[in-house]
Amino acid sequence: MGGSLGLALKERAICSRVVGLVRRPEAIDQAVRAGLVDDATTQPEAALENADIVFFATPVRTMLNQLTAFIPFYKPGAIITDMGSTKQTIVDVMDTLPSTLQPVGSHPMCGKEQSGMDVAEAELFEHAPWIITPLARTSPETTQTIHTLAEAIGSHVYTIPADRHDRLVATISHLPYSLAGTLVNTARQVAEDDDTVWDVAATGFKDTSRVAAGSVEMWLDILLTNQTAVTQILDIARQQLDQLADAVAQGDEAALRALLESAAEQRRKMYK
Repeated sequence: MGGSLGLALKERAICSRVVGLVRRPEAIDQAVRAGLVDDATTQPEAALENADIVFFATPVRTMLNQLTAFIPFYKPGAIITDMGSTKQTIVDVMDTLPSTLQPVGSHPMCGKEQSGMDVAEAELFEHAPWIITPLARTSPETTQTIHTLAEAIGSHVYTIPADRHDRLVATISHLPYSLAGTLVNTARQVAEDDDTVWDVAATGFKDTSRVAAGSVEMWLDILLTNQTAVTQILDIARQQLDQLADAVAQGDEAALRALLESAAEQRRKMYK
C-alpha cells in the first residue's frame, strides 16, 4: 500500500518530493524505476530528516517499534501518520512521541491480497473510505492536511476516534477474513473424509473465501493488535451462527426466513 500511495502522490503532483524507506538495497532502484518514489534509501535518517509528512506502511507490530525507534530522525514539526489496519495500539504509541511532532492515525480502507511494489497502483485509493483517527494532541491543521491529501487521491474521508475505528473494522474487515478462513478450514475438515469437496467447489466458495488467501503475516498483525474488538465481534458472529443453526435444526421456516431476508435486504441496500 505504501508503493501505491507514492505512485498516487507522484502522478497527481501532490507533494514536491516523495522519498521511500526500503529494507533492501536492491529495492531502491526498483522503487525509483517503477515511479513509486523520487528517491529511496535504506537509511532512516536520510529518508526522514527533511520529511514534512511521514507515512508508515509497515506491518502494525513492526510499525509500533519503528515509531519510537525513528524519533532521532524526525524533522521538528513533522506530521507522523500511518496506513495501519488497527488504530488504538498505534495512536497509543504515537502519543508517546515528542511534543515537537504532530501524530495522527489514518487508515485507507483499500487493501489487496497481494503485496509488494509489483502490484502498486495509483488508483487504489479512488472511491475508497479513508479513516482518520486524531489524538487529543493532534492539531486541527494536521487533521485537515491528511484529510486534504486523502481526498486529493480520490478517497472518501471519515474522522472518528481510534477505539470506534477498531470496532467498525473488526466488523467489516477483520470478521470477513476470519470467516473466510473458517470456511476454508471447514471444507478442509470435510475433505479429510471426502476430498471431492474441492472438485465441486464453485463460484460461491471462490467468492466467499477470497480474502482467506491474504498475507498470513499481515493478518496475524491485525488480529493480534485488535484483540478486544475482534473477540467481541466474533462473539456476535457466533451468536448469529447459533441462531441460524437452531432455525435449521428445528425446521423453523419463519425464523430462518427472517434471518435470511434481513441479511439480503441489508446487502441490497448497500450494493445496488
